[in-house]
Amino acid sequence: MIEEIGIRDLGVIGEATLPLGPGFTALTGETGAGKTMVVTALGLLLGERADASVIRKGSDRAVVDGRWVVPEEGEVAERVRDAGGELDPIGSGRAELLMSRTLAAEGRSRASVGGRSAPAGLLAELADRLVVVHGQSDQIRLRSAAAQREALDRYAGPDFAAALENYQTAYRRWTANRDELDRLIAERELRAAEAAELRAAVAEIEVVAPQSGEQEELEARALRLGNAEELRVAAAQAHELLSSEDDAPDVTSMLDQARRLLERVAELDPELSALADTVGNLSFLAADAATELASYAAGFDTDSARDLEAIQQRISELAVLVRKYGPTLEDVIDFLDTGSRRLLELDTDEDRIAALEAEVDADVVVVAELAETLSVLRSEAGARLAEAVSAELSALAMPDAQLMVDVRGREDFTMSGRDSVQLLLQPHPGAEPRPLGRGASGGELSRIMLAIEVVLAASTPVPTFVFDEVDAGVGGAAAIEIGRRLGRLAESAQVIVVTHLAQVAAFARNHLRVEKDRSGAVTESSVRRLEGDERVAEMARLLSGLPDSETGLAHARELLDLSR
Repeated sequence: MIEEIGIRDLGVIGEATLPLGPGFTALTGETGAGKTMVVTALGLLLGERADASVIRKGSDRAVVDGRWVVPEEGEVAERVRDAGGELDPIGSGRAELLMSRTLAAEGRSRASVGGRSAPAGLLAELADRLVVVHGQSDQIRLRSAAAQREALDRYAGPDFAAALENYQTAYRRWTANRDELDRLIAERELRAAEAAELRAAVAEIEVVAPQSGEQEELEARALRLGNAEELRVAAAQAHELLSSEDDAPDVTSMLDQARRLLERVAELDPELSALADTVGNLSFLAADAATELASYAAGFDTDSARDLEAIQQRISELAVLVRKYGPTLEDVIDFLDTGSRRLLELDTDEDRIAALEAEVDADVVVVAELAETLSVLRSEAGARLAEAVSAELSALAMPDAQLMVDVRGREDFTMSGRDSVQLLLQPHPGAEPRPLGRGASGGELSRIMLAIEVVLAASTPVPTFVFDEVDAGVGGAAAIEIGRRLGRLAESAQVIVVTHLAQVAAFARNHLRVEKDRSGAVTESSVRRLEGDERVAEMARLLSGLPDSETGLAHARELLDLSR
């Protein structure tokens, strides 16, 4: 529940604190005093859209703070902690939750949950679990088929909720398969053309069968073979210098001669012995190099030209692939891999279409069966809801009125089933039931909505209800019964009501008045809790507009006695 709301510089409210607490709180005040700003403040705390125009004239910002009492464990506490916020335990499994919203004149909005900055969306998410707000706009929403179906579904209970979840699971699977099937059929020609193009490309690449790193290796071989004669001549000449086959001096023979000279005198000086070994090693290396050069030069045979032609042909084939599917040979190889997989997928289209057709045919049977189950459960719940709400309407000074819930099937399936739900009002026996949108006045809608909430509260409790002048268009005995029903609702939930009717305010256990102060240059409002004679005077003002009238005061006391 909401323990307290603080407001600063919002509309005509300079600064005000609303002590709320459990049970029924009535909020009254003169027209223009700022009651609407209280509802606006609550809306800001609940994540509604921020509008800088509501900031009090002359102020650069408006601030709204809220102090909630929530279970120390549960969905709300878990979500707050997930967002980095903190709760302050107060005992008995309860904790305080602080939330705030700040509006800046330049249009920026800032929110805080549990002492941690948070997006306004988090406020809205928590609001869904904490508060139900009803106002004149909500009466309009009650006229829509979707809102009426949602009200019935809330009332239908856990068995219906489980059946709805099963249906929605099957419905999502069915629609997903159906959409994929429609797409495959619609794109059949395009996918066939894509498959033909891919098949040709894959075949072209497979014929060439490129290998990773092949292009660089071939280009290196082509460079060698293209300069074969120059390389052979260089190798032959180098070989001749190292090891000549005639009597011409060469490196190998000169190294051998140098080694022998050193070895003859090596025993005279150990240092020369080491040098002799070094020269010997050079001689061996020169001989090995000469042998390898001879082999290298002999390797350029008459087949080199044919090898070069074959290599250049291979390079040309790879270049064609790179140009088409590159920009590199590795990209070509990757294209072959991904293209083959895609081709396999496209080639199985007909099999996939056949499988999807079977799945869709099976799923639509399941969806139809589950939708029929929903229809049966909705019809049963509709009969119970109609009976319970009609009993409440009788207590709300509509004794002859009957609410009827019309559940009828439609041709198409939706996420919520196959039902069209319509609330009908029969104002008196023998009258033709008419849809709420055409058969109920604003005052009747207020009472119907309240009756529905009282009935729903018994099966789907909500921590806090806020009613913003839902008693508009109602007076007399009907207003007293609305107050009595709000009091009954407050037995199991916190109820906050903005009202202009004494008959409603009389049943509140906490009465707050929004007051205007015109002493300054700018009108300013504040909020006071009324007790004793002050409350009686306010009740008299609501009744007659004369807070000092003895008749009004007497009537006010009578109302308060009646409410007790």
